[in-house]
Amino acid sequence: MNPADPQRAGGDESLIRYPCMFPIKVMGAHVEGYVEAVVHVARQFDPGFDAATLERRPSRTGKYLGLTLHIRATSREQLDELYRTLSTHPLVQVVL
Repeated sequence: MNPADPQRAGGDESLIRYPCMFPIKVMGAHVEGYVEAVVHVARQFDPGFDAATLERRPSRTGKYLGLTLHIRATSREQLDELYRTLSTHPLVQVVL
């Protein structure tokens, strides 16, 4: 381990250059209101989020729906809070 490497030394340096478009994958039950709820949360953190860019992938059985949204990330704090908000939403099961 190189102590001068902030990633390995526990520093706060980020490999992400802000602002940027950042993909977030969300998985939840394929139920009414799920997509709208995820879009609502995305717009809280990126008011310019365009729901038309949302990628949808249903599971083989159709029970679950995977979503990929690309938000305009402006800071690590913004991304951290977005992940926390999505992760605690009752319709969301996984956030990557």
